[in-house]
Amino acid sequence: MTTIADFAAKLGNGLLQPLAAYQGQVLLIVNVASECGYTRQYAGLQELYATYQPRGLSVLGFPCNQFGAQEPGDAAAITAFCQSKFGVTFPLFDKGDVNGNNAIPLWLWLTGADSEHPHPVKWNFTKFLIDRKGRLVKRYEPAAEPYDIAADIEALLKVVP
Repeated sequence: MTTIADFAAKLGNGLLQPLAAYQGQVLLIVNVASECGYTRQYAGLQELYATYQPRGLSVLGFPCNQFGAQEPGDAAAITAFCQSKFGVTFPLFDKGDVNGNNAIPLWLWLTGADSEHPHPVKWNFTKFLIDRKGRLVKRYEPAAEPYDIAADIEALLKVVP
């Protein structure tokens, strides 16, 4: 069975991050964009991270420019924007595709035929919740606010790996 630990992704600083480093944590994986109507969700994502990170949550942001070209900046610009505007401290990965032939392998797994939620990402701020065993548990479409996910996160944090 494939889990999150089977993947690696490039961080915004260019370093390859094995996602096995997050083993045992609950993860909220989100495709993000700086010029989207949902960009304000960065504040809620940061709040979730600050609240639940001590108990084992990591939020992983994956900038993507596939939807309305709403993430035009490079990694440095994206990071500077997120930190200055929303105080983001959770990991931001390198900008990449979440759909199509050039999609990041992690995203192919999250949305592929073998996924529990097998359909392409429709827009920015689609969210995927991963349990402590690295399994995909739930998908949330962009309109789901971060605080709407808090109860599901709390339930997964109670489960000991």
